[in-house]
Amino acid sequence: MGEVSIDVELRAGRGKETNRRLRAAGRIPGVVYGHGIDPVALALDPVQLERKIRASHAGMNTLIDLVGVSDLKGCTVLLKELQRDPIRGWPTHVDFYAINVNETIEVEVPIHLKGTSPGVSLGGVVEHGLRELELKCLPNAIPDEIFADISNLGIGESLHVSDLALPAGVELLTDPTLSVVSVMLPKSVEDTIVAAAASDAENAAKAAAEAATAAAEAKSEGGGNS
Repeated sequence: MGEVSIDVELRAGRGKETNRRLRAAGRIPGVVYGHGIDPVALALDPVQLERKIRASHAGMNTLIDLVGVSDLKGCTVLLKELQRDPIRGWPTHVDFYAINVNETIEVEVPIHLKGTSPGVSLGGVVEHGLRELELKCLPNAIPDEIFADISNLGIGESLHVSDLALPAGVELLTDPTLSVVSVMLPKSVEDTIVAAAASDAENAAKAAAEAATAAAEAKSEGGGNS
């Protein structure tokens, strides 16, 4: 049983021209395939699809019941792929993946940051590198999101996948050693610090060389007067 339902109908034809006419009529093409069924070409209302996705906290991981085609009665699906118009961002094609609610599946779940890093108040910048986790679980156990708490991160510190808390019944598939988020100095500041350190080292080396030269000269002069 899905969390939402979407009305679909069988799509009579295929190809670019058929899909163009379909979109002109306010519908978009889709297909459903997966557990226990052969691929079925569908047509559906993109407005309803968009509204149902946005209303659900699970987003792409929303469990959906397809309504309107007798052969798909009782078929629960996930959004496998949603293509959008590159200019307007409107849905143009959708792939549904039929699932068995009693069998585990592999999904990608977004990582959201939580808290405020104390390193930011010291001039650090939050770098959120990994934004999704690959998980394996039963369909009704898919988490809406995974939180990465950065409230204890100082400058130069990171959170890794292994630091994230996962709900019970969820198996991690992502490499646990991967970095999720770091707090770093801005590049310009870091370059300034590195340059200053290099300059200090160069000056120290120069001073040491001058001191060594002076000592050698003094010794030489002392030896010459004896």
